Amino acid sequence: MDTNILYYGDNLKILREHIHDSSVDLVYLDPPFNSKATYNVLFKEPTGKPSEAQITAFEDTWRWGIESERTLLEINNSKLLPPSTKDLMNLLSSSLGRNDMMAYLVMMCIRLVELRRVLKETGSIYLHCDPTASHYLKLLMDTIFLPENFRTEIIWKRSSAHSDTKQGRRQHGRIHDVLLFYTKGQDWIWNPIYAEYDPGYVEQFYKYVEPETGRRYRLGDLTGPGGAAKGNPSYDVMGVTRYWRYSRERMEELIKEGRIVQSSPGTVPAYKRYLDEMLGVPLQDVWTDIGPIAAQAAERLGYPTQKPSALLERIIQASSNEGDVVLDPFCGCGTALIAAQKLNRKWIGIDITHLSIGIMKWRLDTMFPVIKYKVTGEPEDLEGARELARENKYEFQWWAVSKIGGQPYGDKKKGADTGIDGYLYFTDYSAEKDKVKKAIISVKAGGQVHSSVIRDLGHVIDREKADFGILLTLEEPTQPMVKESATKGFYSSQTGHDYPRIQILTIEQVLQGKKPNIPVWVAPIQAPPTPVKVEGKTRRLL
Repeated sequence: MDTNILYYGDNLKILREHIHDSSVDLVYLDPPFNSKATYNVLFKEPTGKPSEAQITAFEDTWRWGIESERTLLEINNSKLLPPSTKDLMNLLSSSLGRNDMMAYLVMMCIRLVELRRVLKETGSIYLHCDPTASHYLKLLMDTIFLPENFRTEIIWKRSSAHSDTKQGRRQHGRIHDVLLFYTKGQDWIWNPIYAEYDPGYVEQFYKYVEPETGRRYRLGDLTGPGGAAKGNPSYDVMGVTRYWRYSRERMEELIKEGRIVQSSPGTVPAYKRYLDEMLGVPLQDVWTDIGPIAAQAAERLGYPTQKPSALLERIIQASSNEGDVVLDPFCGCGTALIAAQKLNRKWIGIDITHLSIGIMKWRLDTMFPVIKYKVTGEPEDLEGARELARENKYEFQWWAVSKIGGQPYGDKKKGADTGIDGYLYFTDYSAEKDKVKKAIISVKAGGQVHSSVIRDLGHVIDREKADFGILLTLEEPTQPMVKESATKGFYSSQTGHDYPRIQILTIEQVLQGKKPNIPVWVAPIQAPPTPVKVEGKTRRLL
């Protein structure tokens, strides 16, 4: 089985067709669900506008419909599922009704069964959710992984207090997520994690500071518990006779090392226990020491449900070893994969949108430029692109837009075609230093292309007050098209460079790595770059 691989597509199909039994050491999943959003808008543009392409991709999954009904029937007919799981799903269905929450639980049930199958006997799974559905999911996990394999319900404080009480909020602020930790069996990989001591605890118990070194320490009891009955030796130490926990020889070594302290003559000597030699506090089930990703954090991508790398690193360190395989079947912007790569684990990521795959490739290439990984499910050559266009022209459009670093756009199930298939973002050296500008992307999935296509694109960029128009086409442009594109003139950058306002790229060129000719590119889910001074000049960091 391949590892260090990104799969594009439905994770249920990919799990069944590509991931072997008992092949994965750790599963982390953060399945998108937000009861107050439109089916969890995963990505937003740099301007804050939701990604309608993402809404479309998930709409069928989160609404009850024929797919949900078919999946519930499959659950009831499955020979792999225990009767308790089937009974629970039918009970929930009769209690909750055929609604969005039930569609979510049905979708999760069938996938959790597959995730259990691919886990090794020593493997673990962490299901990340919020209180909206955590109680239902725990019941579901109990029937699939068994109650005796439940390990921990972790509470992660993901944000500080809400500030909307004055605006009329009439309930407690929700500031935590839930992580349900289960194992497949009774013998699982576990590496203890220790957290730092609370500052108040340190001040209270490690109140002594060694003048020579500045090291903090506390004093520990040297007497032997149980006295003579437990075989502890009795002898004199600094004028005090007691039953001690160390032999006379060891005690003399500790005295020479300066580890034995007598505060005043006649007092019982004590052991000097240094703070910097302590491992820390064993990790508990309430995590308050990992905060959310701050607005100016370097890792922030502008992805609303992005989790901090420190959170994923903690999970991976605790429940896997170097060289183990980590699987994230809803990998979104890929933080789990980034953490796995950083910690020398192998990884498998799955996502249902080309936008997610594009972002993950960008992150991996930027952070680990020398690693090798594989992408499965996206076109690799022109014929593959044509096949995708024949199968699903909207997925083809979203793939093509993502291929040049753009943001797919448009709910293709609603309304007429606006002439916009995506946006490409950039910034310029202008007075508005942090303003993100945009190019309109139009994709032609097949058939003959004519100069009228260029005229239409010109009207769109005028209507949208965009700076560029980019046409991506499967077919070679005609000479009249090239001539028509030239009539739109140039975009003049503050750097003194002129860029054609309408640019035509063939899919074959895109597959060969060609990019639009624009000023400084901005990732489609990244905040505007911050200007910094370098040798007297302004330089923008992406």
